[in-house]
Amino acid sequence: MSAAKSTRSVSSAAKSTSSRSRSATGQQEQIPLARPVLGQAEERAAIAVLRSGRLSLGPRTEQFEQAFAARVGAGFASAVSSGTAGLHLAVRAAGVSEGDEVLTSPFSFVASANAVLYAGARPVFADIDPVTLNLDPAAAAAAVGERTAALLPVHIFGYPADMPAFEDLAQRHRLAIVEDACEALGGVHADGPPIGGRGQPAVFGFYANKQLTTGEGGMVVHSDAALKQRVDSERNQGRAADMGSLEHDRLGFNYRLSEIAAAIGIVQLERLDEMLAARSWVARCYREALSGIEGVELPCPDTDGNTRGWFVFVVQLPRDADREQTVRALAEAGIQSKPYMPAIHLLSYYRERFGHRSGEFPVCEDVAARSLALPFFPGMEEGRVARVAEALAAALGR
Repeated sequence: MSAAKSTRSVSSAAKSTSSRSRSATGQQEQIPLARPVLGQAEERAAIAVLRSGRLSLGPRTEQFEQAFAARVGAGFASAVSSGTAGLHLAVRAAGVSEGDEVLTSPFSFVASANAVLYAGARPVFADIDPVTLNLDPAAAAAAVGERTAALLPVHIFGYPADMPAFEDLAQRHRLAIVEDACEALGGVHADGPPIGGRGQPAVFGFYANKQLTTGEGGMVVHSDAALKQRVDSERNQGRAADMGSLEHDRLGFNYRLSEIAAAIGIVQLERLDEMLAARSWVARCYREALSGIEGVELPCPDTDGNTRGWFVFVVQLPRDADREQTVRALAEAGIQSKPYMPAIHLLSYYRERFGHRSGEFPVCEDVAARSLALPFFPGMEEGRVARVAEALAAALGR
């Protein structure tokens, strides 16, 4: 199926689940930041689960896990209640514990660092690459210390992190690796594997704005049968795998994914190629529409064989631009936008707990101060992209 046909198909499905934003009086349509693609197939799948009476830890969860593992080239997959829950379980399964340090990116959703804290360890940050916005392997290597137990690279905005470099670093220092792939479903590494298919634990998220959604939900993928047994147990309060008794032989959590969510995930996975193609098409439209706006930096293109799994479309505003004023101007034009992402080490909690300060990671801080997410979702027509571009240019006085 061509990208254009794919986009038209997904657009039709998106319209089936969204109300018309334009009022009868002709008021300007509001363009949302994100919109899930849900249709009759997802509705039928959810209803079938309700009629079955089996709402948790049933056959749909297992089916979703197997299909997802096959999709990303992993040996095993464990469905969980969120990407954050998956990161917590994966960090624990990697052997990270009280007093350890985990090297990770300061430019990410805060969950990647929080998951390290959940395990009793400390997140240690290193600066990011100014082009890919991923954790810089050289900076990470310089930050390895005596207490470093693991690396937690983030595939930010769906662009593949330099995993060969991190794998080499981990081997040299005997470190575990957990990949935060919560934004990166559909991405492919230059050396061949899909993101999530390199063997070490990787975690995906299925929030409503992701490439695939179950509303809330996530998946831990890996290549170790023993690790699957551990994650499956710990997501279910540490209960034995056979469920034959209420024996709980380890600390566990309530991180289960519901059967309704799993059923929706199965349908979404079946149409994933179509939705990914639609996202790529919207991204291409944005590149063309925004290319003439002076000073606006676009997401890096796919290079050296790396392929992005498109999640959001985030630009960096010119350094002389007022981002808050730009957001307000776009809102007045009926367009949602959002600063995306913050520098984690400068969040108040991390400042107060660890004494972080401005200037520690200058590349991250510069990017975080200028980043702006624009509306981006399958089914977004070229006319809407053009309207966003025109409004952004006007807001910036370009």
